[in-house]
Amino acid sequence: MDKNKFYQELADGLIALLSGEYDLIASLANTSALLYERLEHVNWVGFYLVDADTLVLGPFQGKIACVRIPVGKGVCGTAVANKCIQRISDVHAFPGHIACDATSNAEIVLPLEINGQVIGVLDIDSTVFDRFDENDENGLKALVIRLCNHLEQCVMSKYLQQNVT
Repeated sequence: MDKNKFYQELADGLIALLSGEYDLIASLANTSALLYERLEHVNWVGFYLVDADTLVLGPFQGKIACVRIPVGKGVCGTAVANKCIQRISDVHAFPGHIACDATSNAEIVLPLEINGQVIGVLDIDSTVFDRFDENDENGLKALVIRLCNHLEQCVMSKYLQQNVT
């Protein structure tokens, strides 16, 4: 199966998995589990959520991880500060890389945006150098857009529940 078809099916599967679930943490937890299970050659998949000027560890699959990352530091913090995807072929060559797991060699980080505001990142690590190519980036970007649309519904659902009189 080619990567474009794989990522389309993965995104469709994610939306089916999340259908009817409007808890943000549960949605992120199942997303990380699905990606960890379906993506080849990855050793960590998870989320970091923005809390002021820090990223705080969210749901993930893999080894124990760094809990807090300053915005602007490391690959994840850079993705938030610049509001753009970071696709790193060799994390050891990335200035200021934060090594939560020394066996990780490549990484892709995609910002999560709701209403133009970055609320966190999806972080995927691999032990394989140059693991992520343009097709992976495009496929994951499309998946993240769909995920963010779902997360916006989660936030709105919670807001409505809290504000119904």
